[in-house]
Amino acid sequence: MITHYSIQEITPYINWLYFFHAWDMNGKPKEAKQALRADAEALLKEWEGHYFTHATFDLFPANSDGDDLIIADIRIPMLRQQKAQQDGTPNLSLADFVRPKAQGIADRVGIFATSVDAALPAAYAKDDYLRMLSQVLADRLAEGTAEKMHEYVRRVYWGYAPNEQLTMEETHTEAYQGIRPAVGYPSLPDTSVNFLLNQLLPFKSVGIQLTETGMMNPHASVSGLMFAHPQSRYFDLGRIGDDQITDYAKRRGIPADRIRKFLKQL
Repeated sequence: MITHYSIQEITPYINWLYFFHAWDMNGKPKEAKQALRADAEALLKEWEGHYFTHATFDLFPANSDGDDLIIADIRIPMLRQQKAQQDGTPNLSLADFVRPKAQGIADRVGIFATSVDAALPAAYAKDDYLRMLSQVLADRLAEGTAEKMHEYVRRVYWGYAPNEQLTMEETHTEAYQGIRPAVGYPSLPDTSVNFLLNQLLPFKSVGIQLTETGMMNPHASVSGLMFAHPQSRYFDLGRIGDDQITDYAKRRGIPADRIRKFLKQL
């Protein structure tokens, strides 16, 4: 499914905390933050009706097989936390949140990609401040689009949370059931996973092209997986040891040195 959104539709989903973090505004005076946000909101109003954001998403039959996900007919190896947890909780892999293949019952996993019009940040190439402001805002719009899209998936498209009623603050603190781990983020750090997701859900439908390392153009793009398991949660893989990289490279069918290159793209 492909959906296009106006700037006005996505603005309420912008997480301003991360916007200020990108500008290194932690600890700065409240007045400075207010002035920066005022400039950002003026740009958003200027963009309304001229630029749009885009999302493509779908649900696929899926199962886990060890630390691998099998989505439709494509095997996507996952990584697992290696450092022992102090509270004794198990080390996690995203594969843990999908029904094992051995049970003989298909589960489901969502795939998504969101982006903004590629021309948006380029419009301010000659003004350093506006260029940076537009790029950070574009990144937030891509994330906000993923947030709004995920809300629709939970409530309607997948429909496992039809009665969900969250404030925007609760949405930003991820108080909903299920998770939406993005490629390049702590639990899914291998950018080359995008090549596999792109086979199932062509990113070009929303104007995204992949580089040789799986990074996305335009930069203001987000891709990843969606899980509905009630106990699914976000986590950080932490350090990935050489032994796991060797095993992961073997499961991916890619040389270990190349896997290391993909993992260093952040």
